[in-house]
Amino acid sequence: MKNDKAPINNDFVTVPEYSTRAILNATLTATAIAVAAFVTLVLPAEFGTDPTGIGSQLGLMGLSGEASQEPATIANGLPLRTDEVTVTVPPHKGIEYKFYLPQYGTFSYQWTSGATSLEFDFHGEPEGDTTGYFESYTLANSSHMQGSMTVPFAGSHGWYWKNTSGEPVSVTLITEGRYRIIGLK
Repeated sequence: MKNDKAPINNDFVTVPEYSTRAILNATLTATAIAVAAFVTLVLPAEFGTDPTGIGSQLGLMGLSGEASQEPATIANGLPLRTDEVTVTVPPHKGIEYKFYLPQYGTFSYQWTSGATSLEFDFHGEPEGDTTGYFESYTLANSSHMQGSMTVPFAGSHGWYWKNTSGEPVSVTLITEGRYRIIGLK
């Protein structure tokens, strides 16, 4: 029986040798390329952040789910935030607590007044309007409310709570979104 395989001659195999300096230069070059790619491509595409502006020029902004909802820095300059506040509604009185939101701004909320129900009007007033117009989103009696809202116009949006009881009532409100707090009005 004849062996069809030729013997291997190790004299033809050479392993290149690189100096420590050449390896270090290659590592530094690869690191610089990776950082540049991360800042100009990955941050805009995956996180909606574009520190160099190149991501916008290449059309990468808005590719990720996070960026398509609202990038970390948006044109109206309102950062994502979460807030909690407790306000007291005096007996037989009403108070308003408001937020500024841009048109189509979205925020989530939950509030509770403990065991005491309040009359309330969740509503918005258009920015710059001098006619007194407002749009009610919810009119009800309740001791709590939870949900989210995409507002139809830029302006102040929030609650008017009326306490018909003879005792002060504390309302704890938790919100999350891109808004500016106006507060008690």
